[in-house]
Amino acid sequence: MLEQRIQQQFFDSADLKYAAAEILAKPIADAVGAVVGCITAGGKVLACGNGGSASDAQHFAAEFVGRFERERPGLAAIALTTDTSILTAIGNDYDFNAVYSKQVQALGVPGDVLVAITTSGNSANVLAAVQAARAKEMTVIALTGRGGGKLRELLTETDVHICVPHERTARIQEVHILALHCICDAVDLQLLGEQENT
Repeated sequence: MLEQRIQQQFFDSADLKYAAAEILAKPIADAVGAVVGCITAGGKVLACGNGGSASDAQHFAAEFVGRFERERPGLAAIALTTDTSILTAIGNDYDFNAVYSKQVQALGVPGDVLVAITTSGNSANVLAAVQAARAKEMTVIALTGRGGGKLRELLTETDVHICVPHERTARIQEVHILALHCICDAVDLQLLGEQENT
């Protein structure tokens, strides 16, 4: 019985990935375009989220600063989820909902990209970060599920929305990390292709 339940988890995850592949291919490609444009112009990527989405933000930044699968110079990326002194100072002195927006205000410049990850689309601190990014003339790449929640309403035509067509957090997160890996792979392909052609 337990083994069947475990197998079903695999099947459900695979089914969603098959279903999402066609739906998400274009927004993921659009995200790649936004990131490549940002990086080649000398900008940086900021990433944020809560819980498992915080881990995804850190994972994504690590793939950029270090490497994904191929050797290349490091790319400018910062996970806004990692500095405990900043997070606790802002949370204590202001509000937990400001822990990312204050960092976006301090670190973001026009042309930068914010990767905002929230499975519900309703995380208050992520929504505040998106509003701060808007004020800084940054592009937002939103990774959500469940229809996009309140975050969907904050996005403009220049932003990118990667919305996983599912309600369950675990399944949404599994597709989020795949989408982030797709972005890493395609960014490397674009940047290394440019280097090889020069």
